[in-house]
Amino acid sequence: MSLAQRSSPIAAIATAPGRGAVGIVRVSSPQPLEALIESLTGAALKPRHAHYGPFLAADGSPIDHGLALHFPAPHSYTGEHVLELQAHGGPVVLQLLLARCLDLLPGARPAEPGEFTQRAFLNGKLDLAQAEAVADLIDASTESAARSAARALDGALSREVTQLGDALVQLRLFVEATLDFPEEEDVEFVQQADVQGQLAALLQRLEQVLQRTRQGALLREGLKVVLAGQPNVGKSALLNALAGAELAIVTPIAGTTRDTLGSHIQIDGVPLHISDTAGLRDTEDLVEKIGVQRSWAAIAEADVVLFLHDLTRLDDPDYQREDAAIRARLAAHDGQLERHLLHAYNKADAAAPELAPAGALAFSAQTGAGLQALRQTLLQRVGWQAVPEGLFIARERHVRALAATAAHLREALAQVSLPAPPLDLVAEELRLAHEQLGSITGRMSADELLGEIFGRFCIGK
Repeated sequence: MSLAQRSSPIAAIATAPGRGAVGIVRVSSPQPLEALIESLTGAALKPRHAHYGPFLAADGSPIDHGLALHFPAPHSYTGEHVLELQAHGGPVVLQLLLARCLDLLPGARPAEPGEFTQRAFLNGKLDLAQAEAVADLIDASTESAARSAARALDGALSREVTQLGDALVQLRLFVEATLDFPEEEDVEFVQQADVQGQLAALLQRLEQVLQRTRQGALLREGLKVVLAGQPNVGKSALLNALAGAELAIVTPIAGTTRDTLGSHIQIDGVPLHISDTAGLRDTEDLVEKIGVQRSWAAIAEADVVLFLHDLTRLDDPDYQREDAAIRARLAAHDGQLERHLLHAYNKADAAAPELAPAGALAFSAQTGAGLQALRQTLLQRVGWQAVPEGLFIARERHVRALAATAAHLREALAQVSLPAPPLDLVAEELRLAHEQLGSITGRMSADELLGEIFGRFCIGK
């Protein structure tokens, strides 16, 4: 976004498309809005007080009656002069109000997606992590996600990052100042200040924040879980049991499921995107063959592959042969799946659960026995723990930045631990670590990153 675009007034309908009891039109402008307010409402508005009255068209006739709220800069959401009009929520009424605002404001234009929040960030009302939390709060699909997004919006993640950054700044200042001393004194200086101990402690704190951030990212993104296995092991029955609805057709006929079916559920507040796939087997049926290909494609993108086995067929030689072939392909698939591969044994209602290997999950999709243990194991496999007090929602971007920060700190710690520490290399690693931390809150962010983040917001926010 250019400087001219950032300095122009903007306006947008801030409520979702469609009809409703109330709709909101929002205006933000670097310049005062008194002239617009006078022309639109016929009155001067007391700042931050709701005023009821008509919204006037160019000929003086009322477009609608509703509430107008004026927030002079800098005490507004965007940090600019803001006007909010609360009218009846009809699409035509709101479009008329929006057009009227744009006509009355010289140089005004419709707001781009997320531009109000972007201006709040650019004007220092929110940092980048808080701005992202606005969208996460709107998009939250579970109660836990909504509460965690509200904490992030309140600055929980930002405070953690700021505290880490402050400690890192102190280390950077000391190391870079030490570079000005004679070389023979470097080691003594570093030892006296216990730079190694400070780095180790900082890295430990960072790892704790990284763990919580991974939890927050999982709460936001959810899990992609793929149900895989041979035909008739109960994948569709399990999907129905987990979803609590008859989403997939269940029959004794092999190959009933020929395409990937999906459902969204939640376990302990964590969203799960579960896909039921076609049974994995060699087949000459063209349609089923396409379904099997899609199954492998879904497996490649999954966070967890839940590989189902049939307890009633474990002693069948043909079943065993196919099972071994699928296991081998799963284990070798992209070289990455083994830690996300979870074996579970279905039909415990028709066969003894003891037939499953020691320590394996046995359950019945038909009766529901063992399903709760299966749910908890799914979460544990990806590192989820009971929601800690104060968990904040996070994004994969934050996780990557913290992981990169930790990598730079580990390298700095390794350099400091040498008999003759190369402080110039230590200083560089600390600088790179500081840059990664700064990217989370937006202290060091490229315009391309800002465009990508705010472009995903809804218009009017």
